[in-house]
Amino acid sequence: MKNYIKLSILSLSVMGLASCDMDAPSISSLDASSVFSTYSLAEAEVMSIHVSFGETNSYRGRFLPYYGINTDVEWGNTPDYAQRSTDKQSLWNYNTLADNTQMNTTNNAYAKFYEGIERANLAIQGLRQYGNIENNPDMAQLLGEALTLRAVIYNDLIKAWGDVPARFEPNNSDNLYLPRTNRDVIYKQLLADLEEAAKYCYWANENKITKSTERINKDFVKGLRARLALYAGGYGLRGDGYRLSKDPDLAPQKMYEIARKECEEVIAHGSSKLGAFKDNFLKLCQDNVTAGGESLWEIPFSAGRGRVLYTWGVRHRAKDQYTQQAQGGVNGPVPTLYYEYDADDVRRDITCVPYEWSSQLVDGKSHVTLTGITRWMFGKLRYEWMSRIVTSTNDDGVNWQYMRLADVYLMAAEAENELGNTAAAWNYMRPVLARVLPAAKVSALQAKYTANQGAFRQGVYEQRALEFAGEALRKHDLIRWGIIDQKMAEAKTKLEALANRTGAYAGLPDKVFLFPSEDANDIRIYGLNMGEDDADRINTLTAEGWESKNWFVSDGANALKSDIIDGLYVTTPSDHCLWPIWKCFIDASNNMLNNDGKLGQLSD
Repeated sequence: MKNYIKLSILSLSVMGLASCDMDAPSISSLDASSVFSTYSLAEAEVMSIHVSFGETNSYRGRFLPYYGINTDVEWGNTPDYAQRSTDKQSLWNYNTLADNTQMNTTNNAYAKFYEGIERANLAIQGLRQYGNIENNPDMAQLLGEALTLRAVIYNDLIKAWGDVPARFEPNNSDNLYLPRTNRDVIYKQLLADLEEAAKYCYWANENKITKSTERINKDFVKGLRARLALYAGGYGLRGDGYRLSKDPDLAPQKMYEIARKECEEVIAHGSSKLGAFKDNFLKLCQDNVTAGGESLWEIPFSAGRGRVLYTWGVRHRAKDQYTQQAQGGVNGPVPTLYYEYDADDVRRDITCVPYEWSSQLVDGKSHVTLTGITRWMFGKLRYEWMSRIVTSTNDDGVNWQYMRLADVYLMAAEAENELGNTAAAWNYMRPVLARVLPAAKVSALQAKYTANQGAFRQGVYEQRALEFAGEALRKHDLIRWGIIDQKMAEAKTKLEALANRTGAYAGLPDKVFLFPSEDANDIRIYGLNMGEDDADRINTLTAEGWESKNWFVSDGANALKSDIIDGLYVTTPSDHCLWPIWKCFIDASNNMLNNDGKLGQLSD
């Protein structure tokens, strides 16, 4: 699918949809009975759902770059309090208005999500009626895929906009204009849909269809059901405040039971397996979509589509030996994240990168050069790890990894702990840590985290930050745990301490040194860690041509300025953690939608 997404006949009719409340699609030239009784045609219908993920202002260029930031571990490079009301900054800093020009258009993510839902609804209806799913397991697999893709989209709609119109049937004259629906109703529908989908879908690599991470498999369906259960049972911003659901069907303990069951079944089955931490991201950058490893499902982008490295990769300032696209580094780590890792943690130097590739070329080659304390790069995604040269100006074609197996392990650990089984919870956290830390340090964390349920809960908070930084999971983790205000305030306090090198950051060296290598496999850095200020070593590095940079002070003042720190968030995050429905959709809703109160969410 990397180079192939077929537009189907029925789904072509929804291409002109601007929102969930616009005109219903026209009748296809082929009737549904013909399409959904033939596997190849039905498969094309289901695959067409992916088109809505890749369109210009959908996941590709709006949702993936903007929704998951700012958090205590990741931000848009770089916040600026003075620019807090600009359209891009206000998408990050919990100060988003309904007329934001980045989003207030009829072809943005909100519209494209409903376009994808309409494609899914058509496929689900057609497969149920004509797919003979009781007797044809491949057609049943397609139904499971359509149900799951619809759940993916609704999950992200709720994350970003809270209560949204629920549309589980194709557009018709009776449902063109819908009000917001209580998200609890949607969550319960999605949990039921995914339970059904799991009955239809093959495990990873069980069938030729599920040999690719671009196709839905049972491992992902169950993992997604666990994620949705944790979201449904967690905190969220509602019409009467930031709170848990009042629906007894979505009580936290019930949702933890679902999460535990689903995650432990995936782990026990063993069709997907953890490997080395770095290998997962190498495979992602190299377009290796072979199922059965850590990647459970990826949003598939064709080679000329998608802004994944453009947004989340290490920046290249010129067309160089690794890429013909001078992009990357739009989002990056909060500067304190590097210091949250143990020095021996494999994840640290893969996740947090203090350099970019230079604009100066020598014989067509650039070299690494230091960025600065305010502009770190995420290093999980790198043009230099790709097996092809990107030539597009704006798109790199790397898939978005929506879920990996480490998430399933850590969700299982969280669920077991919250259900009172801390010892069992450690058995699921241990494999994630054992691959990135020395055995003695894993044992030390075991003693720390398993002291009691509260200690393990803190361990979950810590390890999910270190494991998934730069993967846009942290924001909703903080929201569902009910700690977003606390953690965001802590982030500012830590940034202030780092800026002044006080507390845990006291004694960090003044300068950082980097060897200006042209080789991505030969990156050498000195000065980021305590004690790396030896005068003799520095003299040697200088003589060898290493570049250096004052890391904490610029022009006699702190490089990490208060304006940057204050720009991380500018209102109370828990009260502003949702985007408003954009004005153009409010205006076209026949008075059914609004952003009143807490952005118009329902209270029950």
